[in-house]
Amino acid sequence: MGEVLAVVSQKGGVGKTTTAVNLAAAFARRGLKTLIVDADPQGAVRYGVGLRRGHAIYGLSDYLNGAKSLREIVLPTALPWMRVVLAGSVTHEVDQRTYHELLTETTLLAQLFEEARKRCHVVLVDTPPGLGDIVRKVLEGSQHVIVPLQCEPLALQTTPQILRGIQDIVELNEDLTLDGLVLTMYDSTNAACVRVAEYVRQHLPRNMVFDVVVPRSAATADAFAAGQPVVLRDPADAASQAYVNLATIMAERLA
Repeated sequence: MGEVLAVVSQKGGVGKTTTAVNLAAAFARRGLKTLIVDADPQGAVRYGVGLRRGHAIYGLSDYLNGAKSLREIVLPTALPWMRVVLAGSVTHEVDQRTYHELLTETTLLAQLFEEARKRCHVVLVDTPPGLGDIVRKVLEGSQHVIVPLQCEPLALQTTPQILRGIQDIVELNEDLTLDGLVLTMYDSTNAACVRVAEYVRQHLPRNMVFDVVVPRSAATADAFAAGQPVVLRDPADAASQAYVNLATIMAERLA
């Protein structure tokens, strides 16, 4: 039986989707059967996951509303061991209330997780920013969660909120483990960035922060723009190597 790993953050723009996409690719390169699920109605996963040309846009929202079966929404990628469930047609809808209601008020997401865990080693879920109903529902069905934390003051200020929220979910879902925070977009030449990283290391328990730090990298943005995970497009890049190292740590915990 596979494990569900959620990637969550209180603030947007911290590298959450990039982390999810590259972890999924790194897992797949290790030979782990991996499914990445985009639960964020913004639907950014489709831009960076490496889908084959001519792919359909349907996904999770179309499964929730009954328009597509689970089999129909699981799409292949350039990696043999990685499949993806996109956010789907919700990304083109102005009114997303139906999507929210179906995801949070039914058992359909839990059913999807159950079926996916039977067939995959890892089910990796990208979530919307914040700790709203969608994120809570995802965490209620997850076994692991990691939190990307951009090395800048505003992102740091939101950290207590997300940690308290995760703790609340742990009280409901005893199978959920907070694996830790991963520092992202680190720039050793930026004094504020360095101070944030030092503060996190000094004030949070050692086992709550990954030793792996993801540096700010132009290659990461270039890879996303090209529709590829950076771990595939530029394996020698420092950010790529960081994601591979993070995947190695997580693969041991998911085993």
